[in-house]
Amino acid sequence: MITTLRRTATAVALAVLPLTLTAQTVHAAAPEETAPLGVAVGLLPVSDESREGYARTKFRHWNAGLDLRDGCNTRAEVLISEAMAAPAVGPGCALSGGEWSSYYDVQHVVGAAGLDIDHMVPLAEAWDSGASVWSAARREAYANDQAAPQSLVAVTAKTNRSKGDKDPSDWLPPAASALCRYAVEWTSTKLRWGLAADQEEQRRLYQLAAGCGEEVVAWTPAP
Repeated sequence: MITTLRRTATAVALAVLPLTLTAQTVHAAAPEETAPLGVAVGLLPVSDESREGYARTKFRHWNAGLDLRDGCNTRAEVLISEAMAAPAVGPGCALSGGEWSSYYDVQHVVGAAGLDIDHMVPLAEAWDSGASVWSAARREAYANDQAAPQSLVAVTAKTNRSKGDKDPSDWLPPAASALCRYAVEWTSTKLRWGLAADQEEQRRLYQLAAGCGEEVVAWTPAP
């Protein structure tokens, strides 16, 4: 929760920095929506998935980030915002020191080298679930989404690489304490971006929801 609040506060602070407005129409942010986990899982459209045409390069990820002045890309900004003890930021946004907690496997990590930034819903899974029809700009926005703290998560490289591009029917975090949070954040990310689930994925999410008590999913539809 502390990390979520920190990430949200950072995004809000950066949003009020002076900006040069273009002629584009400025739209008000969509209101946050909430639902109990089991109900939220039922809101996911169910569809068969196809990876035809996928390439990771179709999602421009780790762009210049929220603050164009800090010299840090999205990956580095997420590491900084999720740190339990802040790393030192050197020239070129080189990070040294710092401490993190990887909730997938309940590991305390010292130094950013042992971490990956996980796309909660992997890029390939997003493609399978609806992103194949998006514009390049929307795929870039998805791949660098810091407006929703659950979209990008600092976790141990080992768990991120074990997960790969799998959905919850094929992979779940090894720590039992992580399962309900993971189900909430996966479902929230899919609802935020209007992504579908396949039948096995939805079935597994329902199974998780049955053991997660009063967990609530919150999401704000992406612009």
